[in-house]
Formats: sequence, C-alpha cells, structure tokens
Amino acid sequence: MQMGLPFGATDAAVSPQSSPEYYFVRHRRARRYLLRVDPDGRVRVTIPRGGSRREGDAFALRNRAWIESQLSRVRPPAIAPEVQRAWRARARAVLPARLAELAARHGLVVTAVSIRSQKTRWGSCGRNGHISLNWRLMLMPDWVRDYVLVHELMHLRRLDHSPKFWRLVEAACPGYRHARQWLRAHGPSLR
Repeated sequence: MQMGLPFGATDAAVSPQSSPEYYFVRHRRARRYLLRVDPDGRVRVTIPRGGSRREGDAFALRNRAWIESQLSRVRPPAIAPEVQRAWRARARAVLPARLAELAARHGLVVTAVSIRSQKTRWGSCGRNGHISLNWRLMLMPDWVRDYVLVHELMHLRRLDHSPKFWRLVEAACPGYRHARQWLRAHGPSLR
C-alpha cells in the first residue's frame, strides 16, 4: 500500500504483485473504518469523517488475515485447462441425463440442454424449454447440484422468482434453502 498520497473522493493504491489492489473512499456518514472485498478482488477501505488515509492503511494492515480469507473466496485457485476439459466432458455426460431424470419425475419437458462455462450463473432456462447448465455444477455435492437442476426445471412452469415460483421449488426440493446456503457460502470459490 502506498501512504501519504493526496486524498480525494477515491484514490487507488496498487500493492506489490502478491497483494490485492486497495482503494480508499471517504464517506461522510461512516462512523468507523470499514473493509469490503469486491467480487473482482479489490479491497475497498472506507474512511469515516475525520479519519485519515494513514489510519485507513493501518486498519487494513491490522485486518490482513480477514482480507486474505475473503480474497480466497473471490479468487478461487485456477483450474488447469486439461482438468477443466475433463470436468466439462464429465458434465456433458452426467448433467443432461440427471436433468432428464428430474424432468420426468416432475412431468416436465426439456427441449434442449447445453453445458457452458458461465461466470455468474449456475444455470438458465429459456422460454423455449432450453436449459443451459454450468459445468462447474460437477464440483459441488449432488444434493446442491440437484437443487440447481430443479430450480431451472421449475422455470419451465414459471419464468420468474415470485413467491409462487419458490413454492414450486420447495414442493420439488424441500431442502432447497440449505442448498442455497451452501451455494452462498461455497459457490464463489467454484467460479
């Protein structure tokens, strides 16, 4: 982190190669120093009214362990290309078959299935009955994967996330809340 730079509304400081990029934001209503790790891995340090950049640097340094733990969640280790190809091939073999099995169980018809490498979604469902699934579903427990598949299948009945939709999901997958919690906690490390 660089210290002693002029302080404006925001200013960025790039740390050494192995360290994350920090940026500092002064917030008039903030009562204390705050840290946030953005999805892109940058660390935001909020400086309260009357605070200083020097204290913001010290605050970030004191909380380095917390920052590292958060960065490990947003910066998953890279998967080697050959390993990724193997997982994609496995996904093409497993996911469409499991989706068809669940669709039949719930009396639904899927028109097409594609396996993709989406960065922000586990799956999607089009009005035409085409369901796209992320190959990274293979990296999670079966019961969580099944929840994602059921979620997309229920979009064949309702293309929204209304309370009626969630009742359909719950009827088809009673433990869906637990699966959603697992995704929130562990999903970012799979992307």
